[in-house]
Amino acid sequence: MLLFFKEPQRSGETQTASLGETLRNFVKVVGNAKFMIFLLIFSGYWMVYWQEFLTLPIYIHDFVDPNATERMLSIGPAIVIAFTVAFSVLTQKIPAFRAVLLGTLVSMVAFAILAIHPSVYAAYATLAVIAIGELIQQPRYYDYISRLAPAGQQGTYMGFAFLPLGIGAFVAGPLGGALLHHFGEVQHRPQLFWWAITAIGVATTLLLWIYDRVVKPSSVKPSAESVVKPSGESSEG
Repeated sequence: MLLFFKEPQRSGETQTASLGETLRNFVKVVGNAKFMIFLLIFSGYWMVYWQEFLTLPIYIHDFVDPNATERMLSIGPAIVIAFTVAFSVLTQKIPAFRAVLLGTLVSMVAFAILAIHPSVYAAYATLAVIAIGELIQQPRYYDYISRLAPAGQQGTYMGFAFLPLGIGAFVAGPLGGALLHHFGEVQHRPQLFWWAITAIGVATTLLLWIYDRVVKPSSVKPSAESVVKPSGESSEG
């Protein structure tokens, strides 16, 4: 399919990129060191975020209440579904990178709630705050990626936007499992597990801030051919 499929064209429509052009764009993105560094740093967000599904239920089952995990993980998705439009309106005037930074920080420090007060109610609060950070950050993350892409390469850059999610998915399980075993079963101080997870998240946020200060990617303005921007926003700062 990759070799022989051709996108159907309408009259007056510009020709789509060939497979060779797509591969060349792919190589260009991989060679964009600034962009790849950003993706690697942002992988830290997903390493921490995935703990919501991988280790938080185990922690609650083993160290808090074994009967409290059945409906717990529905809280985050329910909040995201209910408030996506509202948060999009509230954050539309915040520059994309600042929204990414703010949302990342909110989601990452949410795990400290469980470290401070390990209880079922704290777990629900943690999941709710994680969802709020996700609502602030995720839509603007893709907006930010699209603004970094040169004209004609938005699709390739947007595809690479999922790389941190994949890296986080591969690393989060072994990382969370090792830390939870160490602090929970070896040291018998399971609360320290959440402080360690929070520290990784805060370090990720700090690295993103340093990246923005050093590389200044948020000053990049979208080209005329970029995706449509949210209303009311004209530049990055």
